[in-house]
Amino acid sequence: MKWTHGLSVVNNRTTELSHLRRPVVFLSGATAVGKTQTVFDLSDKLNIRIISADAAQVFRGMDIGTAKPDRSVLDRYPHCLVDVRDPWQSYSAAEFCHDAYREIERAHADGVIPVLTGGTMFYFSALLNGLSDLPSADKETRNRIIRKAEKSGWEALHGELVSIDSELGAKLHSHDKQRIQRALEIHYMTGRKPSSVMKECEPVPCPWPVLHLTLFHTDRRLLHSRIAQRFDEMLDRGLVEEVKRLRCHPKISRESTAMKTVGYRQTWNWLEGDINNIEMRETTIAATRQLAKRQLTWLRHTAGVVWIPAGRLDTSSIVCDYIKIFTSCK
Repeated sequence: MKWTHGLSVVNNRTTELSHLRRPVVFLSGATAVGKTQTVFDLSDKLNIRIISADAAQVFRGMDIGTAKPDRSVLDRYPHCLVDVRDPWQSYSAAEFCHDAYREIERAHADGVIPVLTGGTMFYFSALLNGLSDLPSADKETRNRIIRKAEKSGWEALHGELVSIDSELGAKLHSHDKQRIQRALEIHYMTGRKPSSVMKECEPVPCPWPVLHLTLFHTDRRLLHSRIAQRFDEMLDRGLVEEVKRLRCHPKISRESTAMKTVGYRQTWNWLEGDINNIEMRETTIAATRQLAKRQLTWLRHTAGVVWIPAGRLDTSSIVCDYIKIFTSCK
């Protein structure tokens, strides 16, 4: 296949036009559905670059509870965007998109297929639909607006917005506190009409053709069984010891974003004496089931997803065939 060359500006970044038509593959699915083994099988069959789309596997030292492949496996099947932050650091969806774009472009430049895999649906959404470049929330500005609302009422703030930006003000109800607050915040921070700023900062969708494959179990009971089995395996492998080690770090607390990950939060609560070991296991499994339910709900409402039954002997072959057909057409 021959790709043409040229330059184009995408989301304020210069990108080769040749890259814009090169395909990207998403391999998603509920937690514990079998994505990891499938992507390993793909790596054995195709020339791919694995890019993690998992908000917990970005953290170093969080290995067992995130179901992160061990070091020997990662040496054989390298994953981009794994172990890129310490657990006390933040990692936003915007940072993920920036890093994922970079890895996708590197894969294309190397002539391999980028395959993004993981269970963080917001990451997939951010890549598919883009993220707004609106100014980040400012605590001081927001508190200023809230104080004004407490003194004058939200209707008065809505009136202020109408005087500043009649176009946006007319669209918002005077009781729509959240949007009024955000609009005024943008105005206070930029000195401009919020509607003008919003139009300039509209999200830019993914510039590459995307094949979105999703693994699923036709019988939800099987997924629930896999969730329970996987957590028991995590406990056997030393999840409690891993959380103990993290808990001793001076920069990590129960309120750290990383420690709110399912499994870590419940284990920490058990170590604090808030729950017993049976409750720790039961609440983790229940929370993981709820996570899987949210993941599947998002996927069902996402256009263009190709659903592939998981757990079959030919699952990896089916996925591989889809990718071969898709990439040969691009």
